[in-house]
Amino acid sequence: MGVAKVLRDARETLRDAGLRGSFLVRDLDTGDELEIDAEVEFPVASLVKIPLAIATLERVERGELDAATPVVVQPGRIAAPGPTGLSKFRHPATVALDDLLYLSIAISDTIAADALFALTPPAVVTAELRRLGYDGIAVRHLGRELTETPAERFTPTEAHLAHSLAIGATTAGHGHPVAQLDVSRANTGSARAFVDLVQGLWRPTTIQPSVAARVRELMGDNVLRQRLAPDFSSDASRWSSKTGTLLNLRHEVGVVEHADGQVFAVAALTESRVPAVVQPGAEALMAHVARILRDQLRMC
Repeated sequence: MGVAKVLRDARETLRDAGLRGSFLVRDLDTGDELEIDAEVEFPVASLVKIPLAIATLERVERGELDAATPVVVQPGRIAAPGPTGLSKFRHPATVALDDLLYLSIAISDTIAADALFALTPPAVVTAELRRLGYDGIAVRHLGRELTETPAERFTPTEAHLAHSLAIGATTAGHGHPVAQLDVSRANTGSARAFVDLVQGLWRPTTIQPSVAARVRELMGDNVLRQRLAPDFSSDASRWSSKTGTLLNLRHEVGVVEHADGQVFAVAALTESRVPAVVQPGAEALMAHVARILRDQLRMC
């Protein structure tokens, strides 16, 4: 099957399922890639925790921060606490900076991420990305803002109303009355920008090798594996990634390392037009489309 037909069929499959998607798969050794709208900018939700980890560890490497520093974290008081992590704690906890990084990436703990942002604020994270040569990602706000959307104002049985608002209120220029969904105000990036960033982790040039190694390790420990992992994990491959979820947005960025030595970076950023909170079919389709692109790239 030709590349043009593969891409056309993938676009039609996404459209028929009510998804708008931005995908990029790149062979990290040859540079060959396949993409679907890879330049489109999205609010990135918890994907922002990857640049946060990089910026934090670069500062550790320079001696500005100490990975062993104990940080007192107050119990999570967010409107919609996650199923795990510090948001479920009832009492103050003392956690080392390096362990906050683990919580932030491996279980996407927003309280842990904001404790790190208190040390390295969003503007500093963005400046660190620019210093390292990465221009396509903007970090503008803390993690807790992801829990301050219309979704938190509805009961669980009414949550679909927040998704209807998220779907229906987007402007032609990707503005939105919900700040976290407005590309001019949210933490943003594209599939290409995130593939460039993870390439810099697996093939370091400007990122310090020790920093890259630690972030690769953290992404390998990711426990949220319901999205792309089923199509990229096997006995003959290793999948390392970070997810991002906000209202009707579902993202994942990662790297698959095959036993034969091939290594592919994968970014899948999607926006659903279906007003439903739980959409396992959308997550399976994301993985299917990303897998098709990877398979086609291996045959090229």
